[in-house]
Amino acid sequence: MKKPLIIGSSILLILLIPPIRVYMESIMIIHMLVQLPLLIIAGWFLGDYMISKIPKVFILSNDNGVPGIILFVAITMFWMLPRTLDEALTFPMYELFKFVSLPISGILLVDSWGKINDLGRIFIYLNYLSMFALMGWLYLDSPIQICNNYLVDQQKVLGWGFIFITAIMVLYVVQYVFTDQSELEET
Repeated sequence: MKKPLIIGSSILLILLIPPIRVYMESIMIIHMLVQLPLLIIAGWFLGDYMISKIPKVFILSNDNGVPGIILFVAITMFWMLPRTLDEALTFPMYELFKFVSLPISGILLVDSWGKINDLGRIFIYLNYLSMFALMGWLYLDSPIQICNNYLVDQQKVLGWGFIFITAIMVLYVVQYVFTDQSELEET
């Protein structure tokens, strides 16, 4: 129980170190596709500890996993918007909100993922697949600079990053559909 707490806290503390934070935020693809997911992963590691310390809160507020997963989706969609990425670099309150909301979303994800059924998980997966494809298209096809703090070239690189993630997600779905899952279900 202590090891995930140490890992989650360490990730969060490392991401808060000013030179690391400034470097990660200076390159758009690292800001969006490395720093933000690492904040969620830190929350994921902290999740089991938080759930074990205050189980009644999670039982009362997230009994079937749906409220937590909806909040997780809302938070991550919020941080995918170009404007919010810009605001995090411009306003300290947005930066603080980023470092609080994304770990909380990771905690909500670890609590909710096991509670929702397979159809709900598939829906969430396909939702992110389409969101990543849409964000890739937005960043690639935009003829203007949509982020004030990043150049158009960095936007294009981020767009290709989203397209790459979308392609990996599609390949995973194809692999899952065309492989025998019966052995995995028995164990």
